[in-house]
Amino acid sequence: MQPVIIVLIVLVVVAFIALVKTIQVIPQAQAAIVERFGRYTRTLNAGLNIVVPFIDTVRNRLDLREQVQPFPPQPVITQDNLVVNIDTVIYFQVTDPRAATYEVQSYLQAIEQLTITTLRNIIGSMDLESTLTSRETINAGLRGVLDEATGKWGIRVNRVELKAIEPPTSIQDSMEKQMRADRDKRAAILTAEGQRQAAILSAEGQKQAEVLKAEGEAQAAVLRADGQAAAIRTVFEAIHAGDADQKLLAYKYLETLPELAKGDANKLWIIPSEVGDALKGLGGAFTNLTGANGSAAVPPQATGPADGPTPLDKRTERPQIDPE
Repeated sequence: MQPVIIVLIVLVVVAFIALVKTIQVIPQAQAAIVERFGRYTRTLNAGLNIVVPFIDTVRNRLDLREQVQPFPPQPVITQDNLVVNIDTVIYFQVTDPRAATYEVQSYLQAIEQLTITTLRNIIGSMDLESTLTSRETINAGLRGVLDEATGKWGIRVNRVELKAIEPPTSIQDSMEKQMRADRDKRAAILTAEGQRQAAILSAEGQKQAEVLKAEGEAQAAVLRADGQAAAIRTVFEAIHAGDADQKLLAYKYLETLPELAKGDANKLWIIPSEVGDALKGLGGAFTNLTGANGSAAVPPQATGPADGPTPLDKRTERPQIDPE
């Protein structure tokens, strides 16, 4: 009985192993290569697959998703004989699992070496300044060469990026000094422009202030002149309305003369020639007011309407002057 049990146990184990090898579950976005006696048979896609146990062998499982592969910095010589270190990143995707397995030994290593050689060819025809400012051109050139070369390997290169471009330390110091000098120059230019603009605005403001001040003074002078003209016109009309005679005007003239001598700055007072005529008219008025014996003469009463004042009543009362 014991040998029979042992044989049954062995058969069950073998059947279980055969069942495990027969059923192959492939995850999503993956593929597997099946070989029969060392020869390619078919490609297993995602899902449940059945293979012949102990005859079919699953050799390789490939990821069909887009993959990101960074490469370490590589020294590259530019056209002006400067060594720069460039980091690259490749975005690729396996489109043909069979070709990726049998057409190249290791597609990752092949892509890396092809990237290095292509990058050296492109950078070797450019100087340092062009290398630092032409990343898009370098990326496009790399992608074109890699996509053409990796097509037969079942690889599609979707994107190539230069992660970093590091020039030599001495060149970096020189570039920093140049950038600092450019910044200082731009700062000085901006400062000068600001000062110039401020000076222009200040001059414009001062000009406008002076113009407004002059206009204000002109308007004030016009208003003062209009006021003086109105005052003179009013006085003139009042004099004509009061019917002032020559004697009253002469008295007012003489009364105004002392005002000319007022003020600390008046050193010389010139008497106008009209003073004599005014004195003569005023003297004649005094003669009419005084009689021959020194008594005050009574002015004749003017005839007029009994119910209203005469024009003489509207005039200012003349002062009584004592001849003595």
